[in-house]
Amino acid sequence: MKKLITMKEAVAKIQDGMTVMVGGFLGCGSPDGIIDALVESGVKDLTLIGNDTAFPDRSVGKMVVAKQFKKIIVSHIGTNPETGRQMNAGETEVDLVPQGTLAERIRCGGFGLGGVLTPTGIGTEVEDEKQRIKVDGKIYLLETPLKADVAIIRGCKVDKKGNIYYHATARNFNPLMAMAAETVIVEAMEIVEAGELDPECIVTPFTFVDYIVGGDK
Repeated sequence: MKKLITMKEAVAKIQDGMTVMVGGFLGCGSPDGIIDALVESGVKDLTLIGNDTAFPDRSVGKMVVAKQFKKIIVSHIGTNPETGRQMNAGETEVDLVPQGTLAERIRCGGFGLGGVLTPTGIGTEVEDEKQRIKVDGKIYLLETPLKADVAIIRGCKVDKKGNIYYHATARNFNPLMAMAAETVIVEAMEIVEAGELDPECIVTPFTFVDYIVGGDK
């Protein structure tokens, strides 16, 4: 299968109503080229799964400002006032998930697990409507898996087969999301020939990657 595609082809794979995972942490490691193209496309009614909503003028925050999400599942929204405004106005549903729990729910989605047991959230609003399970006398919350129709992630160097090397902290949520979506599109800062990457540096193997865009930075 041809993995190298144009930005236009990549954006066409994300359609109204889909659930989309977006890699990055406050814009670090986010696929900004794809995000900008999605803003231009006008795709709407999406469900976002990500660590945060970045800033109003950066990364996925631009899509928030453009009102392209009907639901947002993230660990925090504090750096993007527009997300909070939309939530309080009832314009967008926002599901706040503790950061570690969010990562584990995505991991469960990628690993095919039925969920994760965690004490995080016990005694708070987080536990509302969640199943409580006792293990060795201790109460845990059952947190269910998160999966997406499409994950858009970013890699520092990506070979033409789809193997990905991430640079430093830009790695963050990207590897987890690459395992938890039906279709995975990686925006590469640099595209190299297969075999050029040191196998020890490959974090996401090509089997998880469906399409590659970019490579011009």
